[in-house]
Amino acid sequence: MLSIPSPSFSQFSIGPVTIHIYALCLLAGIVVAYLIGQRRYRGRGGSDEDFESVAIWAVICGIIGARIYHVITDHELYFGPGRTWYHAFYIWQGGLGIWGSISGGAIGVLWACHRRGLTFAPMADSLAPGILMAQGIGRLGNWFNQELFGRPTTAPWGLQIDPAHRPLGYLQYQTFHPTFLYELIWDVAGALFLLWVDRRWRLERGKIFALYVVVYTFGRFWVERLRIDPANHYGGWRLNSYTAVIVFVIGLIWFCWLLRFRPGADPRPVSAGVADDSPEAGPDEPGDAQE
Repeated sequence: MLSIPSPSFSQFSIGPVTIHIYALCLLAGIVVAYLIGQRRYRGRGGSDEDFESVAIWAVICGIIGARIYHVITDHELYFGPGRTWYHAFYIWQGGLGIWGSISGGAIGVLWACHRRGLTFAPMADSLAPGILMAQGIGRLGNWFNQELFGRPTTAPWGLQIDPAHRPLGYLQYQTFHPTFLYELIWDVAGALFLLWVDRRWRLERGKIFALYVVVYTFGRFWVERLRIDPANHYGGWRLNSYTAVIVFVIGLIWFCWLLRFRPGADPRPVSAGVADDSPEAGPDEPGDAQE
């Protein structure tokens, strides 16, 4: 029977250091998102220095937000009888919530833009396609970890899962829906779609970022409906299914509102400048907001 094999390893060692493939996939995604975003921000008139400063905070806040969301929504894994609470900080063992990553990253971008006197929308629009691409690349880490797969299937593209990684009630099945692959394909296709839309119509003022939210959540809802890994359920739906629907509706309303009330290009410059109280800055010089 045709099927997709799962990797036989998820980590390797270099001397005393253990390297997790999951972490390498996240790192690869970050690099791709950075390169795509930097080029797009430069095309919008921004500087590489500004982009680098904001991107650093986006990554830091995104990772922190992703872990916080995971720990809150799956708190039973870390707190309670028989659990070790400080394992909540063991991020290398997996467990990142994309909803927390998006929220935390957006907060980091907003804060960093404010500190440097940058307009938020051009930065968000520049980052959006690369972020979606990075999310797809990050799913390869789930493949190596043999985790977050879907219901059993006998389709030729079914994913082989070792017995040790099958959840209770599914030990008799050998192949499952490769949700990592579904989301990888959706995210990469979505990122290419965003790039095409932006090149075709040159959407600005946050429209590409809003469209990114719509595209991602639409695909994530259907992937979430396939998954069988342990999760909190309400009314027969996983918590993340509700989150996907709510965020999709918000993103769609936001996108339509921007099209209606914020058409055309942003009249504000990409870099608005930040006042500097230092004596060296003259009355017409905004100074440098870096610390």
